[in-house]
Amino acid sequence: MANINYLRHLVAGKPYHLYTHANGFENLFRSQENYRYFLKRYEYFIPSVAHTLAYCLMPNHIHFLIRIKEEAEIIAKFQSSKVSSDAKANPGGLIEKRISQQFSNLFNTYTKAFNKMYARRGSLFIPNFKRKEITDDQYFTQLIHYIHANPVHHGFVKTMHDWPWSSFGALLNEEPTFVQRKEILNWFGNTEAFIGFHSSPITVRSELALDT
Repeated sequence: MANINYLRHLVAGKPYHLYTHANGFENLFRSQENYRYFLKRYEYFIPSVAHTLAYCLMPNHIHFLIRIKEEAEIIAKFQSSKVSSDAKANPGGLIEKRISQQFSNLFNTYTKAFNKMYARRGSLFIPNFKRKEITDDQYFTQLIHYIHANPVHHGFVKTMHDWPWSSFGALLNEEPTFVQRKEILNWFGNTEAFIGFHSSPITVRSELALDT
């Protein structure tokens, strides 16, 4: 089960790097169908509480760059839901709970389906999900590159174009996507500038020097 408490304290309007790893030496994804199912569940649960700016699914770990939606957007999405009087008196706490619950639903739903498919039991993800608030523009820009370059860094493919389970390709085609394509391409200036930046060597700051 996902550690819901650790996923709390994600602040409305703030961008975060979220990343996690499989338990032990297992893989999170064993087949293309696993990748597709995870993304399908992600698109079902997460857009109600966060905008997705970049992502990469790797066999044994995942990276997401998200920005939590503004409080008014989240409240509007869940305004028809039944809430307690305590929650109504503390809307900030309610929003925090909604955010963490959506992520918990994603990971727990995927784990249950994965366990059923492969006749396994127990947790699939490590107990605590890692998160880091993005506090400056340079880090934000480098992080997008870092996330997209993960499959190349780990030797699965030679170019970012070759890995189908990241937002790199989704940002460059015109098919519908939950990724904020226009925002990210505009951040770099245009599509050509986006591709050019990703073609240059990445400067790994200490914040990016992760095991994953």
